[in-house]
Amino acid sequence: MSKSNDAVSQEKEILAAAKAKGGLAVPLAYLKCSGPGWLQGAITLGGGSLGGSLYLGVLGGYSLLWLQMIAMIMGVIMLSAITYVTLSTGKRPFQAINEHVNPVLGWGWALATLMANMVWCLPQFGLGTAAIKQNLLPGFLNSEGVWRIGSLSPDLSTWVVCGTLLAIAVGVIWLYDSGGSGVKLFERILQMMVGGIMLCFFGVVVKMGLSEDGLAWSKIINGFIPNFSLLKEPAPSFAAALAATGEHAGYWKEVIVAKQRDIMITAAATAVGINMTFLLPYSMLKKGWDKESRGLAIFDLSTGLFFPFILATSCVVIAAAAQFHTVPDPGALDGSNPKMAQKYVGYLEGRLKSQIGDQRLAELKSLTTLGKEASANLSSTKISDAQKKALEQVVGLESTLGQTISALPQADRNIAAMLVDRDAFQLAASLEKLTGRGFSHYIFGLGVLGMALSTIIILMLISGFTVCEVFGLPHSGWPHRIGCMLAGVGVLGPFIWSQAAFYLVVPTSVFGLTLLPIAYLSFFLLINNRKVMGEERLKGFGGFLFNFAMLVSLGAALFGAGWAIWDKSKWIGTSIVALFVLLAIFVHFLRKRPQTEEAVDSAARQETGSDTTRGETVKLSPTDLGRSAPEKAPVAGEQGETVLLRPEDFKKPAPAVAVAPKVAVPLKVVAKPKAGAPIVDAGSQAPLLPG
Repeated sequence: MSKSNDAVSQEKEILAAAKAKGGLAVPLAYLKCSGPGWLQGAITLGGGSLGGSLYLGVLGGYSLLWLQMIAMIMGVIMLSAITYVTLSTGKRPFQAINEHVNPVLGWGWALATLMANMVWCLPQFGLGTAAIKQNLLPGFLNSEGVWRIGSLSPDLSTWVVCGTLLAIAVGVIWLYDSGGSGVKLFERILQMMVGGIMLCFFGVVVKMGLSEDGLAWSKIINGFIPNFSLLKEPAPSFAAALAATGEHAGYWKEVIVAKQRDIMITAAATAVGINMTFLLPYSMLKKGWDKESRGLAIFDLSTGLFFPFILATSCVVIAAAAQFHTVPDPGALDGSNPKMAQKYVGYLEGRLKSQIGDQRLAELKSLTTLGKEASANLSSTKISDAQKKALEQVVGLESTLGQTISALPQADRNIAAMLVDRDAFQLAASLEKLTGRGFSHYIFGLGVLGMALSTIIILMLISGFTVCEVFGLPHSGWPHRIGCMLAGVGVLGPFIWSQAAFYLVVPTSVFGLTLLPIAYLSFFLLINNRKVMGEERLKGFGGFLFNFAMLVSLGAALFGAGWAIWDKSKWIGTSIVALFVLLAIFVHFLRKRPQTEEAVDSAARQETGSDTTRGETVKLSPTDLGRSAPEKAPVAGEQGETVLLRPEDFKKPAPAVAVAPKVAVPLKVVAKPKAGAPIVDAGSQAPLLPG
């Protein structure tokens, strides 16, 4: 017996013994046998969830705590549907969707998953590297503020960190690929990572709650009550800041709402991504789970995905809201943080344009550019005294725009500084006064590193599954390992997107959300397919309720995807989606259904009135066969050989089975003799030999 079969048998024995005992023995046994749900938790608790939660807290305060909970509930509904289909049928979802739903949806699902893995892995390496440099090993910063290991160059030092993260990820994946006890060890490592992430962020919030300032627990509790008006209205806590801007409050309201929508889409996208829908069914099949494991699978999703996600992300939202919401960033106001100052000036330029118009703003920018060019040319030794004097007269223009912006009311400058993006490392730094430097930097940094590393591991694992499934290869060995390395190109993240930094999670989240409806629609159609599900198809009032819940989740995913596509790419993205939908419709109506064995059996039953169903064994007596030299008859006694019989091989008088070939289609019946059973001629009763 293989290691995999041993593990499956052992799990079933544990569950059977627990059910016999009853009580707490069942959930404890479920916890011991769980695994795929924790893999889901490991992938969703990544840079996207961290960034989305952080921005929710900065922009919406406690009022948006409900959003990720609702998004995760809808995601779990669809993942439960995937679980039900996979475990009830035992079929591989990619093949089932291609055969019974639409190959365009099946291939779109697989390719979108592969693309999402490669895109999402890039910021994870950047996030993990930043956590090591800024939080865990800040001692490698030299006097010039450059992080380097010993005498290595900064770039080579970054390569060492990225290479280490990749090596750890590859080593853990090798455990999974070994099967048996390796899979169990892999799952335990991921469970510890997810548990560690929860503890880190929960510890930060507990520490904040016990500080002198404490936390506004009543507002936190109210923040879990859904408030959909935030899609078109700023968070209520901005009321005072908006009122202070007077007649320009309308401009700032539009800016806040637009940014709020983007962040809400980001947070919704990172709850459940399309790659998670691919991971779940294949990780369950790898475990050997079947119809009897459906209860275990739901428990696994709850304990490994839902609760860890809600706890970790809520803690980040609470911490960010307490530290940053409606608080102007000092580095933006005084210009000490160039990155923050650049975003701050961008908001104020928009505010100025709303007042003076595009043309006047363009003039101010031109004068500023002219002054900067004059200042740069003054240092040249090749200019004459007259030219130098002329340049000195326009040098002062370089501050034209800056002076105009500085003259804006303080209320406008404050609200602009409130809206600049903050990252996880600024949050860690802001917590120093509440939790102490060591706790805020090291504990928070470990949580961020755990998020990045666990997500890298799972993204690589999913890539291996996807590549093997697309090419019809076994989900183990070198094909799977090579497939995993596709997502490993994310090791280039810190170098490709070094300037984009933390805010990378927003465009990548939007990208993931636009692909998610492909998977949701495919499994909604699959779970309601009578041929696929058979007796396990959803029935009754319970089936109606679950279908309704799936439709709500699908509708929410379509709404979010549509909003993201239009907001980010307008007609280009809409045209691409329209072409995809038209291709799916075209293939659905024009693809030809193959003439399968089932179709032949069905035709025969209709013509003969037989109740014989597919899979039933029909015994033919020697008198049913005529001596008509069948094609390439096998040697007597060879099991599994195929004998092709034609209609004329059947005698008309009183056959044991009535066989009626389809009109104009020559019917060939396949008969497989049992081992040791000679093929005989109807007349002689002697073995029928070749030739």
